[in-house]
Amino acid sequence: MKNYFLIILLIFTISLGFISCEEFLEVETPDYKLDSKAVFSDDQTAQSALNGLFNQLFNTSYANGGSQSVSFLSALSVDNFTLTSTTQDVIEFHQNQISPDNNYNLTLWSGSYNIIYQANALLNGIDNNNSLSQGLKDKIEGSSKFIRGLTYFYLVKLYGDVPLILSTNYEENALVSRNSKDKILDQILNDLEDAALLLEEEYPNGDRTRPNYFTVQALLAKVHLHLKNWDNAEFYSSKVIDATSYYDLLNDLDEVFLANSKEAIWQISPIGWGNSFTHTRDGNLLTKTPTSNNPVVLSENFLEVFNDSLDIRYQNWISPFFTETDTLYFPNKYKIQYDASGGEIAEYSMVMRLAEQYLIRAEARARLGNLTGSIQDINKIKTRAGLSQIDEFQNELTKEKLLEEILLERRRELFTEWGHRWFDLQRYGRSEILQNKENSNWTSTSNLLPIPSEEREKNPNLSQNPGY
Repeated sequence: MKNYFLIILLIFTISLGFISCEEFLEVETPDYKLDSKAVFSDDQTAQSALNGLFNQLFNTSYANGGSQSVSFLSALSVDNFTLTSTTQDVIEFHQNQISPDNNYNLTLWSGSYNIIYQANALLNGIDNNNSLSQGLKDKIEGSSKFIRGLTYFYLVKLYGDVPLILSTNYEENALVSRNSKDKILDQILNDLEDAALLLEEEYPNGDRTRPNYFTVQALLAKVHLHLKNWDNAEFYSSKVIDATSYYDLLNDLDEVFLANSKEAIWQISPIGWGNSFTHTRDGNLLTKTPTSNNPVVLSENFLEVFNDSLDIRYQNWISPFFTETDTLYFPNKYKIQYDASGGEIAEYSMVMRLAEQYLIRAEARARLGNLTGSIQDINKIKTRAGLSQIDEFQNELTKEKLLEEILLERRRELFTEWGHRWFDLQRYGRSEILQNKENSNWTSTSNLLPIPSEEREKNPNLSQNPGY
């Protein structure tokens, strides 16, 4: 049974690699007789299997920026959106009263474990493999551990204790119980530290949809920020910020979300469609056109944080839409809502970018008491946004006020990107403000999502989170 599921997975993964490459590989399409030894018998097929993992990120809901992704569902749970959708699963997220039977929540959970399983399959395939070049084995191991670490990071932030699955043994995995959050976080750090030793600084072929050494450093900075390891958060974010030959804050905000922009640390490509569509799912979901039925509009509460009309982010990343009776505002970070031309891909879905690293370091420095260094980092973001800088010589400027300013800047800068507002309110201990959101049913147990009922029915060893 174990080998059967591994073989099916590898066939699926390598096939994705074939259909999604810009130039199709000149190899025979694998059939049902293909086994893992054949997949990992040479560099060409093994590379295709790795390509399939990255392409599958665009087709797996948790990561793809669509309606069942971390980005959208976490944003629904906070105060940046006003809901227009009548879909019950969406309403539950917006009202912070999610049923264990919620199908969007099930897709979020199961899609995450699908990606983890594929990463484990790749790691299993290169284990004790003498048929592949060492350079490719390092790339597969580093990339797979980065993806696994990233996925577990969001699982533990969303659900708390979750099953730690590190193998492809389907029979064992089917009945595994939840492991402690601390154990999961230790595994995340181990995976990322291994990945940092294996991945090179250069992006393969200049493509920022593939992780490099600095991608791993950026995720380590984020993880340590959430762990309140301020020294480490500052250390790892500084590594990325100091890599000026790779990264820069772009003055033209319309260029930030373009494919392989210099602000991008890691992106996901729409090439995973495997067909003529070249738009991102983020853009398709949120960008307003006269014919699109968007599930949300930006809330008045959110728009009020842009109290300075000179803020370039308000001008470039928020778009008004005029109706007969009202003016509505929509996210406009991605400019392409739909493109079926089959042409060159102009935008990639952003996962991590340089602005976040400045804000991570600013917070770490503030919490360590280095207010001057923190202000310098915040001012980088403010200057790019066209705002007045913070004067470090203000008599009333305190550590607490600076942290408030950082939280505000994170809300302005990172909205609609990978649930930052949801996780920031939890880190700051401010989630209770969501009680004031329209139609909110937030309680202290709402910080964690329910373990899906369907998963618990299949696996009686899965316990439920409090409040559900």
